[in-house]
Amino acid sequence: MSAGLPAKRGQKGRKAPAGIAGPGNTGRTARSDPSGSSQNGEGAVREGMRLNRYIARAGVCSRREADGLIERGLVKVNGERVREFFISVMPTDTVEVNGKRISTSPHEYILLNKPKDTITTKHDPKKRRTVMDLLALPAADKGSLFPVGRLDRDTSGVLLVTNDGELAHRLMHPRYEVDKLYRVCTRNAVKPHELDLLKKGIELEDGWAKADEVAYVALPNRREVGLRMHEGRNRQIRRMFEVLGHEITSLERVNYAGLTAKGVRLGKWRRLQPFEIRRLKRQVHMQ
Repeated sequence: MSAGLPAKRGQKGRKAPAGIAGPGNTGRTARSDPSGSSQNGEGAVREGMRLNRYIARAGVCSRREADGLIERGLVKVNGERVREFFISVMPTDTVEVNGKRISTSPHEYILLNKPKDTITTKHDPKKRRTVMDLLALPAADKGSLFPVGRLDRDTSGVLLVTNDGELAHRLMHPRYEVDKLYRVCTRNAVKPHELDLLKKGIELEDGWAKADEVAYVALPNRREVGLRMHEGRNRQIRRMFEVLGHEITSLERVNYAGLTAKGVRLGKWRRLQPFEIRRLKRQVHMQ
């Protein structure tokens, strides 16, 4: 299969977007410390850490969102409600957010090759299988982990699972335009002019949606299309193809922010390598 960039618009023999081809509590009082804090390389509190950062490192939300929680009086330190943004939390302090105790732990970064018929959430009220069920980790270790973004139940492929709230928030924020690459298989052939429509934009009920790059994966097969996108609305790709009258038979995310599932079988996972974590952080200006 070919793996280049699409040719100019109007050419029928386009190549797929690069990467698409192929198979794919001690009673201590928290202290004010405007200067922030220090921590070890694993992300655990060593001396003192600013409260909003502590909340983010516990995987609750981003630091900016943590400021909102503090402002609304939803955060307690050692049983006392706090509203100061420059509180510094110590290792022996107890922190609660919205009545639930939190703690920092070494950051985990896991790449999961999500299979179909799996829900992208921590818990499912209908007791269906979730992506967290696929992680062979002790319950205590999985407690702070969460999937970054969502893949719908019938979409497979690359999914990042972490407890790094700040990184997750940035990866999902439109500002950073994180690339996502998908392989789409349809019931019927997709016509060349429909590729152009996907790139120009499709009007959906929640606004216009378009692919950054789109092409056939390997001609003469026109029922397999590669799309590169940075948007990530609910069922966006499926809805785009529905507007064109196409039924998707399979949808796989083959690349997320430079991560691929190469060497990871469906339903299996691996921890990211240090260079992969550094690369993710550089993309969202954390380094």
